[in-house]
Parts: sequence; C-alpha cells; structure tokens
Amino acid sequence: MSRLFVAYRVLAMIVGVLLAFCALVALPLKYLAPEGSDLQQFGESASIMWVLHGWVFMVYVVVTFLLARRARWTVPFTVLVLAAGLIPLIIFWVERRVVERVRAEHPELAA
Repeated sequence: MSRLFVAYRVLAMIVGVLLAFCALVALPLKYLAPEGSDLQQFGESASIMWVLHGWVFMVYVVVTFLLARRARWTVPFTVLVLAAGLIPLIIFWVERRVVERVRAEHPELAA
C-alpha cells in the first residue's frame, strides 16, 4: 500500500498543478486576451495541457480507487477524493486530508 500512497500523492500534485495552470492561466489567456495578441496565442498553444491533464487524471482515478479499496475508505470520501481532480485548487486541500487520514489509520506509512 505504501507504493499506492506515494503514487497517489505524486499524481495528486501533478493533476492539481496541471488543472490550476489550465484553468487559471491557459483558459483566461485563450478567451480573454485580445484576439491575435501574443498572450492569446500563448493561451491557445498552452491549451494542449488540458489533454495532458486528462491522461494524468485517468491514472489518478485508477490509483485513487485502488488506494481507497485498500484503505477501506467510505464511498462519500472516495467520491470526494476522485472529484477533487476536477475542481481547480481543491485537490491540494483534499490531498492533505488524505495524507492525514492514511497516516492516522495506517501509521506504517508515516515514514
């Protein structure tokens, strides 16, 4: 389970950073910057990061689901953790709650 826990933490950070970048940088620049400007063109080209986020998110879902099954999380908590990768910046808060919960319930992972 320790490998799943480490994989979850790494994937949560990657998904969180990608989602934050896409939602808070690429998206506004693509649609709110003046048409044809360098910023708008950067937002347009940076939008490819949505695809990367999607692929990493799929791996995040699988790893999170496996961790949830091994750690015997409740269904509502599992759904919250899975949905956190879809809401910008929330995943960082949820990841902290997961770390606290896993370390409290499985102290052997605290190292």
